[in-house]
Amino acid sequence: MKNLIIYYCFIFIPLFIIIGLVKSNNIDDNNLLILFFSYFLFYRTLTDFYRLRSKNVVGKNDFWKLLIPGFRLKYFKDLYFI
Repeated sequence: MKNLIIYYCFIFIPLFIIIGLVKSNNIDDNNLLILFFSYFLFYRTLTDFYRLRSKNVVGKNDFWKLLIPGFRLKYFKDLYFI
C-alpha cells in the first residue's frame, strides 16, 4: 500500500459507507457505536500497519504497538504524506 491515493481510498470508503447507512436510517445508535469503534480500533490499525509495513518503517512484530492510543502519531508523516 505504498500508493497514497489507494491508502486514502481504504481509509475513507468505509466511512462513506457508514455515513450512508446512517443517512438511510438502516442503523441504530448502538450499532453505529460498534461500527465506529471497530473501524477506528481494528480497521484503521490494520490499514496503518500495512502502510507502514509496505514502506519498511515497522517490523512484522510491531502490530501490537499500533493498538496503543497515540502511538501512530510517531508515524504521522509516514502515514499521511509521501
